[in-house]
Amino acid sequence: MLRRGARLIERDLIKDPLDLRELRRLFDGQDPGAFLNPRHALYRTMGMKKNPPSPDEIIRLMAKEPGLIRRPLVVREGRMVAGYDEMGLARLLR
Repeated sequence: MLRRGARLIERDLIKDPLDLRELRRLFDGQDPGAFLNPRHALYRTMGMKKNPPSPDEIIRLMAKEPGLIRRPLVVREGRMVAGYDEMGLARLLR
């Protein structure tokens, strides 16, 4: 239980990756490219910063390579924050 009354459910996305269905539901209406991990080797070798793949391709790649998802990924009531974004997490918990 967090100080703000939220309950945290953890999932190791590397050991227990999200499947295509879960990823599609998670990113429904959002740009999955905003949740890519720029430190991942595939991100760099594919040059995703300059030439981003389509949202469908990003989701397919994330399912295959879960390390492409920027972590931690915190989801609450359909809103998400990725990475160590203290202000974003504070807004999410309001």
